[in-house]
Amino acid sequence: MTIPCSIAVLRRSPVRVGGQVDQSHAYFHRLFWTFPPCIEAFRHCKSLVSIVGTHLYGKYGGTLLVAIAQDGNSNNLSVAFALVEGENAKSWSFFLSHLCQHITLQPGIPVISDQHNSIKAALEASDGGWLPPAAYHTFCIRHVAAKFALTFKGKDARKLLVNAAYAKTKVEFDYWFDILRSEDPAMCDWANRIVYAIWTQHWDEGRRFGHMTTNISECVNSILKRVRNLLIYSLVKSMYGRLT
Repeated sequence: MTIPCSIAVLRRSPVRVGGQVDQSHAYFHRLFWTFPPCIEAFRHCKSLVSIVGTHLYGKYGGTLLVAIAQDGNSNNLSVAFALVEGENAKSWSFFLSHLCQHITLQPGIPVISDQHNSIKAALEASDGGWLPPAAYHTFCIRHVAAKFALTFKGKDARKLLVNAAYAKTKVEFDYWFDILRSEDPAMCDWANRIVYAIWTQHWDEGRRFGHMTTNISECVNSILKRVRNLLIYSLVKSMYGRLT
């Protein structure tokens, strides 16, 4: 299957026999791909991407990494994909480097993700192209709140943090933060350990377009659920068909 002008980057891993590299064989390692209409469409989307990883459950396992964008009419668009061995700093760096090279060419793009350490490491790499002002890493508030709830029990405390995150003005943010402080100063201390611009709407200078979660990525994950057990050829073909 060939789609004209598509971008596919394949990485192979050498086979070692008795400590020696067998030049005649190689293992599949990683694959990044995107389609020309996705690249073109992203130029007309909001200047942000949401990234997520999801496990494959077929014979060979692995992880599917996906970058999602959204247009002005709230239509979601998958713009890039990668098949990797798992979620680690090297696999995310592989995906994000090609995403930056081929698709997210605009400066100042925010990347919304969970707080996975491997994503953080890949985005903060000095040679990755994702450091400010070229790009900005932002956290999904749903994941931040979930971690918050592990330390501070009760739905009310979690709701206060989420309300502060969604606040659009400084007055509104301070209002919810003061209530949080009155409930337990330790809650504010916990929140203050994360830079406000990463998890709040008021302090992000409008970069997130109001997107506070990775829901657009999770939505695509549910759509792709039935294809995550396919072989690579069938997986790519199916995803192309669904995009079309």
